[in-house]
Amino acid sequence: MARLAATTEFLSEYATLQKPVRKAVDKAIRMFAEATHTGAHLEKINGSKDPLIRTIRVGDFWRGVVLAPKKGDRHTLIHVLPHDDAIAWARNRTASVNERTGVIEFRDATALQGLAGDVSAPADETPPLFAHVGDADMTRLGIDSGVLAAARQMTNEAMLDAMGPYLPESQRDVLVALQSGYTVEQAWADIVAPRIPDEPVDTDDIDAAVERSTGRIALVDGPEDLIALFAKPLALWRVFLHPSQEAVAYRPSYWGSAQVTGGPGTGKTVAALHRVKHLVTGRDLPPRSVLLTTYTRGLADALDRDLTRLLHPAERDAVEVINVDRWAQGVVRAEHGATRVADDAELREWMANAAQAHGCDATAAFLLEEWRQVVLAHAVSDVEGYLTAPRRGRGKGMTRDRKRIVWATLDRFRTELHERGVWTWHTLADEAARLVGARGQRPYRHVVVDEIQDLHPAQWRLLRASVAVGPDDLFLTGDPHQRIYGNHVSLRQVGISVTGRSARLRVNYRTSAEILRWSMGVLGDIAIADLDEGLDSLSGYRSALHGQAPEIVAAPDHNTEGEDLALAIEQWREDGVAPHDIAVVARTNRVARGLARALQSHGIPTTELKAADSETNTVRVGTMHGLKGLEFRCVAVAGVGRHILPLPQAVVPAAEDPVRHALDVQQERCLLFVACTRARERLRVSWSGEPSELLPASIRR
Repeated sequence: MARLAATTEFLSEYATLQKPVRKAVDKAIRMFAEATHTGAHLEKINGSKDPLIRTIRVGDFWRGVVLAPKKGDRHTLIHVLPHDDAIAWARNRTASVNERTGVIEFRDATALQGLAGDVSAPADETPPLFAHVGDADMTRLGIDSGVLAAARQMTNEAMLDAMGPYLPESQRDVLVALQSGYTVEQAWADIVAPRIPDEPVDTDDIDAAVERSTGRIALVDGPEDLIALFAKPLALWRVFLHPSQEAVAYRPSYWGSAQVTGGPGTGKTVAALHRVKHLVTGRDLPPRSVLLTTYTRGLADALDRDLTRLLHPAERDAVEVINVDRWAQGVVRAEHGATRVADDAELREWMANAAQAHGCDATAAFLLEEWRQVVLAHAVSDVEGYLTAPRRGRGKGMTRDRKRIVWATLDRFRTELHERGVWTWHTLADEAARLVGARGQRPYRHVVVDEIQDLHPAQWRLLRASVAVGPDDLFLTGDPHQRIYGNHVSLRQVGISVTGRSARLRVNYRTSAEILRWSMGVLGDIAIADLDEGLDSLSGYRSALHGQAPEIVAAPDHNTEGEDLALAIEQWREDGVAPHDIAVVARTNRVARGLARALQSHGIPTTELKAADSETNTVRVGTMHGLKGLEFRCVAVAGVGRHILPLPQAVVPAAEDPVRHALDVQQERCLLFVACTRARERLRVSWSGEPSELLPASIRR
């Protein structure tokens, strides 16, 4: 019986096919697997440059491009295209084996030669794009002579983009990385070294190369397994790790805490899930001895669902999945009984009362941030501690006399919380850290934390107290560019060292290059603080996918914006996008609810964003914050007007605290960046009236 694998690129393409074509693909796969001999469905192409690249029929107007084996029965589905496009693709491509990494590659050498001549160089004396990389280094990175000849003719990014679809994918990854700012050593470490096989590479052994290309090809046991992957795109992330992701997730052991950072879509969360799998597989661990945690409950629930799919039941029992706030509340409740958490309005009222009582003229907003980011962040307990505490990110300087007045206010506020018997989420974490730290035995053997950029120092102290210092104690994943809750942390100050055990993922596998390029324009050149008192950079960050450019739409008023949005969603649905694969988000709940009403008035059913796992026939609507950790085929970010983003209530006035003002605006910018990068295929950004100052300058002209 023939076995039919598929490239992971096609697994992504499958979701973009219209439903009748997807059904035809499923039927063709089953028929191919059931055939007594592959010749019944596999057809050679007249004039083909490679006899192993053939086609199979998929309905009346579509064909699948397949790589046949030289021996054995493993066939690989590469693409499904309209009939003529499939024939042209199959006729012109050749398959080969990369002599450095041993993976399978496809190229169109004729098209490369033609493009190199067609794409004209700039009129000035622009140096070659890769002049800084010698031939020996190119060869070391797996660039063969044919690709090297094309690369040497490139003088700009446009030429690389034009030639990209015709280059072998693994070699294209290297060239794009070098163009994006990677050094030769970074490209080697991140892209090439993880793929180097243990055995010598035989460049004539196509079949071995297919089996070796597990980061590019889905090798499954039968047609039903392959169809199951088509039906569940997230399975691609859970099962097929890029070599750089696999290297960090399945490293045998770290001799201490480890940290993995990277931009949106680089697979940090999937690396965290697979790290948990590595920590529990084949080990007889007690129940709930490994903690998988994150900032919000919604993200924790999503991790729980994915981990349940990834692990066997016996392994799953060894893992507890819970968000940090809920876990801290449980620890404190077990010791002190019922815990009531005050809401923000109550906290502002009590802080204002404390300020009035002590003649402090600072605003309640400023004082609450001073409480969170100085007093609780550094576990300050008296005036002397407050006078000497670091005030990172607190730009408004204060004299010692003024600090004493502020401390008296903050101390009164703390006393009132105690007298009322109420908590904040941060005081719960602080108390939970004290209780756990006082125990003789730590509750967990290993702790894995996702979305670390959003955690407060009190929460970090709880995490540090929960596991003994040693090999594989803490595995941390996150992205400072997605920090949307204003917490700034130094891991060193909370007793966590990741020196020598940090890795950065730079390849986005979720968002198209076109969407990513536009979204990074939102960030601009702002400097982002990392988690270790330095700066984080997205240098070399890039996408492995291509698609449509974002749609940027200005409207004269709110009603027109809603009508245009409804028309855009109808077009997406006509293009074959299921309603539950569409998200509409805004900065505030009020604007989001208005958009939902506008869509419903045009006959488009909607539901809340938090219901995103349910595949009902509705479009998801919510806030930008609610979109965190989710992804959709199509995302509409609406209401991006000057008076809504940045949200005035979320930004401290520059006159009150210029440094805090800049950080708040940066946080709003990161929030918009996060929302835009949740789109896999299509992004639509709209506003009415004047555009937000956070949009790229080219939009606001």
